[in-house]
Amino acid sequence: MHFSSEQRLCDDVVERAFTLGEIPGILWTPAALSPGSAPAPLILIGHPPLGLGRMYPRLAGRARHYVAEYGFAAATIELPGCGVRPRWAAAEQARADLRRAMAVESGGVVGGEIIDALVLPLVDRAVPEWQAALDELLALPGIGGPVGYEGGVISIGVRLAVVEPRVVAAGLFAGSLVPAAVFEEARRVTIPLHVLLQWDDEGNDRQAALDLFDAFGSREKTLHANLGGHTGVPQFELDTGARFFARHLTGEPH
Repeated sequence: MHFSSEQRLCDDVVERAFTLGEIPGILWTPAALSPGSAPAPLILIGHPPLGLGRMYPRLAGRARHYVAEYGFAAATIELPGCGVRPRWAAAEQARADLRRAMAVESGGVVGGEIIDALVLPLVDRAVPEWQAALDELLALPGIGGPVGYEGGVISIGVRLAVVEPRVVAAGLFAGSLVPAAVFEEARRVTIPLHVLLQWDDEGNDRQAALDLFDAFGSREKTLHANLGGHTGVPQFELDTGARFFARHLTGEPH
């Protein structure tokens, strides 16, 4: 892991850009973090495949809240084929197929084979990269886990919850297409879950989102459904999610 820049966003938060091989990422930590301080729990912040540049304002806002208000560290990485990373021909084709399937003239029906081609290869590539980043992040002074994952492509969160034992809690956003195979993986998820659903999300199959929530095998799972479209998540949900992570990563009932 190579750090390329550092800036202080406010008195309490330091932001550092890094690369892990060809993968860009950002780490946010408390300004007071030092080798002698208590290790900070880590939140991995996922995002949709739109590129870190486009997503930065939202990601940084969430990270600053976690760091300044709760003393967590937070990190994100660029997804395969997105942002400044090399283009991925199969992913580009799958996105084009999706756009055609959702066009008005084709009735807006998206087949399972298109969803599989779009999402499953992304999950297969992204999850090992998150795990490699996690190896490096937990080796840094002052960051010791436990680890939570939040946001992003829900299928990536499901896979991480199944295969990565260091992730002990997840906050998921029910706003993306989900392959049938991921429903089967969801039954193997056992960690605590906090799931957000925008009831009027124009790009989300509401019933599929509810079915996925029902499929999760976790004994503790909470669904927060709010009126509004994809980008209309109420601001209070940020703090609700942070309190969820505080409870499961620190044991403190904030």
